[in-house]
Amino acid sequence: MIAVVGLSHRLPISRYAMQRHQTLILASLVLIALLALSGTHPYDRATWVLEVFPVIIALPILWATYRKFPLTTLVYSCIFVHALVLIVGGTYTYARVPLGFELAEFLNLNRNPYDKIGHFFQGFVPALVVREILIRGQYVRGKKMLRFIIISVVLAISATYELIEWSVAIAIGQGADEFLGTQGYLWDTQSDMFFALIGAITALVLFSQLHDRQIEREESNNKD
Repeated sequence: MIAVVGLSHRLPISRYAMQRHQTLILASLVLIALLALSGTHPYDRATWVLEVFPVIIALPILWATYRKFPLTTLVYSCIFVHALVLIVGGTYTYARVPLGFELAEFLNLNRNPYDKIGHFFQGFVPALVVREILIRGQYVRGKKMLRFIIISVVLAISATYELIEWSVAIAIGQGADEFLGTQGYLWDTQSDMFFALIGAITALVLFSQLHDRQIEREESNNKD
């Protein structure tokens, strides 16, 4: 998915559409293969299921909606990266991802920060997905209102995820520690939501213009 983002302004529409279709098929196969590989020997089986479940749910939805409502290449690319983050987190558990230990050492932190990467993407990717749905469906008028609704939806998603974590913790007790990934941090829930907010703002600030161009092209392709 990522490789075709930069090609969209150079390729004829038909050729670009074909290449993107092939790339999305390849990306789907890669994710399925990585899911299978990560599920062979995860650190904790129950945690793996909980962490990769969004990927398992998202893939069929994306396949089912591809013909009637194909998303922009930018959004598909971001979803792919987010899926990788979730798969890695599920494989090791967020508190044990090697990259997180490297970051902790580099930043002189006393806890593995990989879960914050996950929550950053939990805000970053939904912000672009919601933005695309709202713009293409013409549900919102005005850029300020658009940004407000996007941020509100992202925070709602983040809060819902925290409630799910809370319910899992109550249901399975001490076994939820790996899934929660709090690592003893008292304000983990609040900081998770804050990182989702940062992710959403980052997506809107850095990618709105590129997103608008790709939405315009997608709408043009649909008309043709």
